[in-house]
Amino acid sequence: MTTYDDRASLTDLTTTAERVRRSVEGVIEGKPEVVRLSLTVLLAEGHLLIEDVPGVGKTMLAKALARSIDCSVRRIQFTPDLLPSDITGVSIYDQHRREFEFKPGAIFAQIVIGDEINRASPKTQSALLESLEERQVTIDGQTYELPSPFMVIATQNPVEMEGTYPLPEAQRDRFMARVSIGYPSPEAELQMLDVHGSVSPLDDLQPVAHAHDIVNLIDAVRTVHVADSVRRYAVDLVSATRSHPDLRLGASPRATLHLLRAAKASAALSGREYALPDDVQSLAVAVLAHRLLPTAQAQLNRRTAEQVVVDILQRTPVPATAQPGGPRYGQQPPGARRL
Repeated sequence: MTTYDDRASLTDLTTTAERVRRSVEGVIEGKPEVVRLSLTVLLAEGHLLIEDVPGVGKTMLAKALARSIDCSVRRIQFTPDLLPSDITGVSIYDQHRREFEFKPGAIFAQIVIGDEINRASPKTQSALLESLEERQVTIDGQTYELPSPFMVIATQNPVEMEGTYPLPEAQRDRFMARVSIGYPSPEAELQMLDVHGSVSPLDDLQPVAHAHDIVNLIDAVRTVHVADSVRRYAVDLVSATRSHPDLRLGASPRATLHLLRAAKASAALSGREYALPDDVQSLAVAVLAHRLLPTAQAQLNRRTAEQVVVDILQRTPVPATAQPGGPRYGQQPPGARRL
């Protein structure tokens, strides 16, 4: 594994992430926070779920991120007749060699775009469970490792729309974050007409980073310092979801791990080698809300999971120091340098 010990190399890594961000923002106008979250999930080794109404650019965002990186990309159009083997692959008997040969499915790529994932049956959706969590696929007792980096960017329409199946809780829990793009502002929509009116901006989009650059970025994110008080803060937020009266299912320990990894990636994107409570706060809704199940009474009161997470953020005390006996909150810990 390549290590980066000098300031110049760390700066180069941050510059690479900035190039990818600018490339994607050139396609998705007026949504910088959505683009940043997508890049945060990529560097945190997570998977992204994009949920919104049709026509707001869900697939465009996924394609723009994939094309900005020079790596293998596969797109899966989820339909009711899609089979699990179409995703994972299948073993076919070779009559000439008289043995079974494995034919990899669409999941064997570094960036996998799952379009309208909730239009496939639950049986087909479950084919993703192993790959999302363990980054491998097991077929006929044989395990095949998936490439690195590996990220699934899935889009889905709201469950209320025709022809959709709700994602199982176990599958939602494997996505690090969920984001909604939302409608653009009038100014951004007007600019979109100028840019997208004649040709698609994806046609001219060229890779601005290589796959090994992303691997190096991921390695750098792993080294980000997280103080004990920040870890405790993340645990307190997740624990509060398990006892909240408006929720019948709280967040899992996997959610705590995802929240911490995302906070480290956010800190790296901000040019810091240490995570702050601000990093945890800014990501809590995106990382936790899609895993929560409101009670029937909360649903009758039109109380959403996002509102519950905001309520928990307001009620949970924020640590005043980065670590016991360490620097004050917001200051740089000893030995840490800016990226």
